Amino acid sequence: MGKAGSGGTRGTRGGKKRSIWQGVPLWAKLCTIFGVVLMMVSGTSLVGAEALMARYEGAIGKADLFGDQAAGEAKSDIEGPLNILLVGIDPVRDDRPPLSDAIMILHVPKEMDRAYLFSLPRDLYVEIPAFPKANFNGSTTKLNAAMSFGSRVPDGKPDAARGFELLALTAQEVTGIERFDAGAIINFSGFQKIVDAMGGVTMNIEREVRSRHRQPDGKHREGRPGGGGYIGPQAVYPKGKQHLQGWQALDYVRQRYPENGVPDGDYGRQRHQQQFVKAMAGQALSADVVTNPVKLDRVLRAAGESLIFSGRGHSVIDFGLALKDIRPGNIQMIKLPGGGVMQNGKYLGERFEPEVDDFFVALERELLDPFLLEHPKFVNKG
Repeated sequence: MGKAGSGGTRGTRGGKKRSIWQGVPLWAKLCTIFGVVLMMVSGTSLVGAEALMARYEGAIGKADLFGDQAAGEAKSDIEGPLNILLVGIDPVRDDRPPLSDAIMILHVPKEMDRAYLFSLPRDLYVEIPAFPKANFNGSTTKLNAAMSFGSRVPDGKPDAARGFELLALTAQEVTGIERFDAGAIINFSGFQKIVDAMGGVTMNIEREVRSRHRQPDGKHREGRPGGGGYIGPQAVYPKGKQHLQGWQALDYVRQRYPENGVPDGDYGRQRHQQQFVKAMAGQALSADVVTNPVKLDRVLRAAGESLIFSGRGHSVIDFGLALKDIRPGNIQMIKLPGGGVMQNGKYLGERFEPEVDDFFVALERELLDPFLLEHPKFVNKG
C-alpha cells in the first residue's frame, strides 16, 4: 500500500468527489482518549464551515505549555515526524496542584498517513529534573508528580500550564524525544459532557469490570467507615458490547484494581483508555454526529471548553488540516510492558522492561513498523 503523498491525487480532482466530512482531522481521534472530540472540517464546500471553525477555535483554552512563549508565532508548515503530548487531569480544587492521571504520546511518522499512540504509566518511577520556575530541586518519584511539582506558584494558585512544562521535560528524558511539537491538557471534568453531547458511546468491554467509585445509578459510593475503600452496590460493566453514557465512560476508564476486574492494574486501565479512543472516534465520525448540526455544535463547544492547547505557534485547526488523512483504522495502539519497583518491601512505582528502550530507539529512527513485527507483544489489541 502506498504512503500518503505518493501515488494518485486526493480530493475532487480526477476522481470521486471528496466528502465534506473526509477532512475531519486526527484530533477527533486522538484527543478522545480524554474525552475531547476536536472535530474540525476542512472542506470549504460546507456551508458555515469557517464560522464553525472560528467558534470552536475561540472556545479552546490556550497557554504556553512548553515555556517557549510560542503562542501564535508559527515558524513553518507542519511536517512530520511529529510527537504530541496529551495529558489528562482531574482537578478536585483549583487551589491544589494537579496530578496527571493520564499521559499519552501520539507519534506521527514523516509520511503523516498513520499514527502510533502509547501511554506512559502515571506511576513510572523516574527522575524529575529541577525546575527553578517552581522552586523545585528535582526528585526521583512517580511520573504523575511532575505536573504537581511544576505547577506550584509561591503564594498563588497552581498553574497547570507550568506543571505541563515540567512533565514534558520529564517525558522527554524518559522517551528520548528531543522536542514535542504540540501538547494538550484535557480536564476530565469535561469528559462526561462531551460523551453525553454525542449521545453516549458504544464499545466492546473485554471482561466484566465493577466500579470502585460509583453505584448503579451513577451516585458516588459511600466511604467505608474508618477509611480504606467504599461500601454499597457497585456499577457493573458487563463483558461484550455496551453503550456508555458520560458518567459510565469516565468511570469505566478510571478502574485499575484487580478486585474490580482489572487484573493487570494500570496497564489494563491504559488498554481500556486506548480501546475507548477507537470507539469514541468511530462515534465522532458517525453520521449521527457529523450530519446533525445541533449535536455537532454541542460536541465542539464541550470539547473546546475542556481543553488547553499549545501547537507551538500553530492552532488546533492547523494541526487538524495537516493530519486530515489519518483515520481511526490507521492509529496503532501500543502497550509498553513493565512491572513494579520494590525497595525493602515497599512499592516505589513502575519501570519499563528493557525492550522498551529498543522501542524508543525505533521511534527515533522511524522504524516502528519493523519493530512491532518483531515484538508483537507491544501491539495493543482491541
